[in-house]
Order: sequence, then structure tokens, then C-alpha cells
Amino acid sequence: MQKRSDIGLIGLAVMGENLVLNMESKGYQVSVFNRSSEKVDSFIKGRGKDKNILGTYSLSELVDSLERPRKVMMMIKAGAAVDATIDALLPLLEPGDVIIDGGNTHYPDTDRRVKRVEAKGVHYIGAGVSGGEEGALLGPSIMPGGSKVAWPLVKPIFQSIAAKVEDGSPCCDWVGEDGAGHFVKMVHNGIEYGDMQLITEAYHIMKDLLGLSADEMHEVFKEWNEQELDSYLIEITRDIMAFKDEDGEPLVEKILDKAGQKGTGKWTGITALDLGVPLTLIGEAVFSRCLSSIKDERVEASKVLSGPAPAFEGDKKEFIKAIKDALYASKIVSYAQGYALMRAAAEENNWNLNYGGIALMWRGGCIIRSGFLGKIKEAYDSQPGLTNLLLDPYFKEAIEKAQAGWRKVVATAVMNGIPTPAFATALSYFDGYRSEHLPANLLQAQRDYFGAHTYERVDKPRGEFFHTNWTGRGGDTASTTYNV
Repeated sequence: MQKRSDIGLIGLAVMGENLVLNMESKGYQVSVFNRSSEKVDSFIKGRGKDKNILGTYSLSELVDSLERPRKVMMMIKAGAAVDATIDALLPLLEPGDVIIDGGNTHYPDTDRRVKRVEAKGVHYIGAGVSGGEEGALLGPSIMPGGSKVAWPLVKPIFQSIAAKVEDGSPCCDWVGEDGAGHFVKMVHNGIEYGDMQLITEAYHIMKDLLGLSADEMHEVFKEWNEQELDSYLIEITRDIMAFKDEDGEPLVEKILDKAGQKGTGKWTGITALDLGVPLTLIGEAVFSRCLSSIKDERVEASKVLSGPAPAFEGDKKEFIKAIKDALYASKIVSYAQGYALMRAAAEENNWNLNYGGIALMWRGGCIIRSGFLGKIKEAYDSQPGLTNLLLDPYFKEAIEKAQAGWRKVVATAVMNGIPTPAFATALSYFDGYRSEHLPANLLQAQRDYFGAHTYERVDKPRGEFFHTNWTGRGGDTASTTYNV
């Protein structure tokens, strides 16, 4: 009788194929299924040829080929397809078996599915997987959450295929209950949006204000990647700047300036609004993609609306150092906001998130991997209750050193008509967060004036609310005090 497989995987698109090859390379036998039989055949006869991979042509055949307790991983499009696959799998599985969703699923859907699948006696894991095609093949970052009793069943496989950091620690560990794994992956993707927007703003300034060529910017990003900005995204930006089209010209300059998105950044922003967390930088990164998408409208507007023509006077090398400072300081703010969102969600959902452990999971394999994350792990290891990353001694000192350059870049960009929404909103957040007093007192007066929404007083105990009859025509009745 043929040996039963250690795990089954549904969905042989880019990520699915590469995860299967990764698992097989670590000594696991994998059964595969795809709704298109031709895809199974081409994989088994192609990249999977002569490997310990078993092709199956129905879900029942897939399930029957697995060792108990069965572990079935879905790498399929998020949404209705996941629910339909769960519906088809549940009658075929037994109590104690495990269903794993490794797609980019919105975490409330995972919350719902955990409860539904557990009610049938089957375990459910929602695992965020980051790293793209190369990461899936060579070692991704994996963020599993859901049915905790299922973690020991999949831990050996997941940690063996995950990326490893310098000391051999896998970029994969248990995140938390219900949708916690997919939530952390969502925040990862939101931070990814922010990092990419910050890098493009640095590029925009160097190109349109300083007049640097792609080759010159290649050298700048190369240098930055050997310093505190060392990261995967800076590394690939370095390589993009050096890449030439068939005619020898930089390919990047021939790509239409219209960005796409798949929704995870938007989910992060919406969640932040729901939880009342000022996730300003990631929000601006999403809106910047939206603005880029109205390309035709921008072309027409450019013929009508005018602004200053970029003209730089000064030392370019010194200003490039200032751009690096602005990028690093803004990156710190982005991660501080992302971690603040995770803290708020953990409190809301009773999740026990390990913030240092999350930084470790992001150290390798994933798109936002960088040396910078080691400092975040150290910050939360030394202060598990840290309320904001900006208050950690290392990041406090780093942002203070970068502050002058950061302000210079934002001010110069504004005076020259170059949009820097992420740099600017990061600086505004920093200035707001460090302010003992903000003008919200006037805002509360306005709310009380037109809606009797009440206010607190600085000369009275907190939690005591007041209403003023501002016009003399109103009454003493106040509206209910509440925060959405």
C-alpha cells in the first residue's frame, strides 16, 4: 500500500506550487489537488516530476491519501471560494483533522470559519503567508492562528519550511486564537504599503527635484541597503533602478504610473478606523495608490492646474542624507502605528500577541523583512508592555537624530510642489504624539455648540462632562456622550 501523505494542498497557482516544492524538499510527502485537472497533470509532469508528490483529481481522493489526523491546506482565492471548499471538505473529514487557509483572507472571515469548523469537531488554522514566489519556495514568513490545539499538528511542517534568521529561529510561530494570524498578516501588508510609498517618495524627490538618473539612484539605494535601511524592499529598488529595457534605457521610467492593489492595505485602514487607531501613514499609502489610479484625470488636471516648478539649490549629497533620514524616521512611525493597531486589536479580541515574536517572524522570508525588525524585537523583549515604539530608547534616539533632515525634506518638497503624503503625515503624527496639548479643545467646543455633545474641563476631574448653552437660545439638555 502506498505511503499516505503528510499534508494535502489545494490550489496550484504560484504560491501553492512553490509551497508544495518547499515541503517536499524538507522530506514531506504532499498530495495536491487543483480544480483544473490539467494543472495537476502539468505540475506532476513538470516541476513536481520524480518528487515525493502525489497528484489527486478529487477532494475525496485528496483526503483519502492523507495520514491521520489529516491536514489540508488551501492556497486559493480569498472569499466565496474558501467557503465553498470548506463546505466540500467537511463531510470528508473526521474530528481532529485540520483545515488550513494560507491565502490573503480578511481576518473576520477567519474568525467566523474557526467557529463554524470547530463546531464540526474539525480544527481550523488561518495562516498568513508572506514572501511571494521566492519566499514560498525557499522559506516564507508564516503567521498561523485559529484552533490552538491544531498548532502542534502542523508546527513541524510549518517551521521546517519557514525562513530562518541568523540563529536558526524559524520565521513562524503561533500568533493567537481565531483570526489573529490573518490579522497580523493584514497589518504586515499594510506596513508593506507604507514602506513602498515611502521609498517611492524618496525616488520622486531624487528624480524630479535633484535630477538624479536611474543609475545614480541605483548607487544611492545600494548605499542605503548597507546601512540602517537594509531591507528587501530597498534591495529590490536598488536592482530595479539598474535594470535596463531592450534599448538600454531604464525600464522603470517606461512603466505607467498607475498603481494596483488587492485590498489588504484598505482592510488595515478600515480596521484602524473601527478601533480608533491613528494609522495615518498606511492610510495615506492606500490613498496615494487610489490617486495614482486616476491617471487620465491627472493628465487633464496637469494641463489646467499649476504649481511651483521644482528647482533645487544646495548640496545634493547633503540633501540625499536628509532624504535617508526622512525615510528612516517615517519608517519608524509606520511600524509604531502598525504595532499600536495590533495592541488595540489584541485588547478588543482578547488575543495574547507576542509583539517581539511577530517582529522575529517578519525578520526573514517576508516582503518587509529587514535588519530594522531586530531592533523592534529587542524593544518588545525588554519592554513587553511598551505602548508605542517611539518611546523605546533606541527609536527615540534614532528619530531625534533624523528629525532635522526629515523636516527639511518635507518643507523642501512642499515648496517645490512635490507630493510627499507619507513623509508629511508621518511627521504630523510624530508632532501630534509628542504634543501635550492639541487643539481638540476647540473641536469639542464646536461639537457642544452645534450638537450638545458635551466636553470635559481641565479644571475638573476626568470623566465629568459639561454642556454650555452657547447662544442663550438652547436648553440644559445634553446629547449622550459616547465615542464610536
